[in-house]
Parts: sequence; C-alpha cells; structure tokens
Amino acid sequence: MNAPTTAPALDHRRARLGLAFGFIAYAAWGILPVYFKALEGVSAFLIVAHRIVWSLVALGILVTVLKGWDAVRAALRDRKALVTLTISAALIGGNWLLYVYAINSGHILAGSLGYYLNPLANILLGRFFLGEVLTKRQWTAVAIAAAGVGVLAAGAIETLWISLTLCFSFATYGLLRKQVAVNSVSGLMVETMMLLPFALAFLAFQSSAGVAVFGTTDAHVWLLLAAGVVSTTPLLLFTEAARRLASSTVGMLQFIAPTVQFLLAVLVYGEAVTTAHAIAFAAIWTAVALYMSGMFAQRRVRS
Repeated sequence: MNAPTTAPALDHRRARLGLAFGFIAYAAWGILPVYFKALEGVSAFLIVAHRIVWSLVALGILVTVLKGWDAVRAALRDRKALVTLTISAALIGGNWLLYVYAINSGHILAGSLGYYLNPLANILLGRFFLGEVLTKRQWTAVAIAAAGVGVLAAGAIETLWISLTLCFSFATYGLLRKQVAVNSVSGLMVETMMLLPFALAFLAFQSSAGVAVFGTTDAHVWLLLAAGVVSTTPLLLFTEAARRLASSTVGMLQFIAPTVQFLLAVLVYGEAVTTAHAIAFAAIWTAVALYMSGMFAQRRVRS
C-alpha cells in the first residue's frame, strides 16, 4: 500500500506548480509589447475595451467548462469579496490602459522600469501588510533601487509617472488578489464583469461617432478578437502563482517580463537609453542581485 502524501511533499508540489505558472505568465507578459505594437493606430482605450469584452467571453467559456458559476455567484454574494474585487478590477483596468499607452507611445522602457520596480514594491507590501520579514540585505536592496528611482526622477521625470503608476497599481492588485478567498478564474470573471459596462459604453459611443472600433485593417480585427485570450491567460497564471508562492518569490519571477521588455525596447524598437535610464536600471539590477543572493543564502541555511 502506498504511503500517504506528506504535508512537506504537498507544499513542495504546490510551490513547483506555482513556479511553473509564474514563469509562463511573466514570459508571456514579456513579449506582450509585440502584440500591442501590431495594433499601432488603434487607441489605447479601444484596445482595452476589446480586452475587457473578449476577456469576458473567454472567461465565460472557461467558467462553464470548469463548472465554476457557483463560485462566481458566491463571490458576488460575498460583500467583502465583492468590494475587494471591485477595487482590484479598477486597478487592473487602469494598469492595462496605461501599459498599452506606454507601449504605443514609444515608452516601452518606462513600462519595463515599472515592472522592474514592481517586485520590490511587492517585497514592501509583503512586509507591511502580510508580516513577511526582511533581512538587512533585503532592506539594502530596496534602498539601492529607491536611489535608482531618485536618479530617474531627476533625469527622466517626464516618464517616471508611467513607471511608478504601473508598479504600484499591479503590486496592489497582486496584494488584494492574494487576500481575497476567491479562485483565480472566478475572481477574474467578477473583475471583468465589473469593467464590462464601461467597455461597452465606450465602444458604443465610439461607433456612434463613426470610429472604426475594430481598427482599420483585417489584421487589427483578428488581433482585437484575440485580446481575450492574450489578456486572460497570463493573468490567470499569475493569480494561481500568487496564491501558491510567497510574495518575495513572486517578486523574483517578475523580473522575467521587464527583462524581455527592456531587450525588445532597445534591440527591436530602437528606444534610446539615457544616462538616467542607465543609472536607474543599473541600481535596480544591483538591488535584484543583492536580494536574490540573500534569498539563496537563507535557503542554504534552512537546508
């Protein structure tokens, strides 16, 4: 007879699955600028409206297949969960809108910086809201990153707001989703339902004004129809990873996406790296290396 699965084994399996979900999610987010660049000429508001509408369609199919409508209804009846998901819906909607604007206005580097800062914001949120303990080395890493942001504020202030808003909107979104007792699919379904009336109203208004709401080319039509899958797949994987992993571990995985975005911005789309950018990115990469070395040192001590 097989021995029962032990709790440590279950925890290890849960962590490994969380790592896999997180890696795929952040790799997908890393190449997302390619998708939005293909939609240049379509306004950020139109793109996000389509993301919301087609995300709801994709999620509706998924919830039906998974027989998850009871969970959705339970979330809608739970006042605390509903309030939390309403706030998280506003955060993710705003994050989507600003991110598309950043990419299609030639500020992929600013978006990349925002998501480099996001893990460090997660570390701070984990410390102050979830009681996660930081070592002196980790605090030093946060301080170095903050110094890099200070340099950027002095030398590239015109795009710093993009970086900081993307950073804290998504970090707060992750914190809220970690605390609400709703599974990832049901939670995202409720969030998208909250955003749907605004998306439909905007599309209707634009259509009545004579705007081509599906873009101006056949490629635009197909890309916008794919917005649901493109939007929901990495976000679902992220929320599953966030529920299985410590905030600090999720923070480390998040460096995958901005690294890919940084390389795309410089090597593919030809964005200029200023002195302020170079110093800020160097400070943040140093902070990442310092934090990771501390994390690995802690694991060696525990083992």
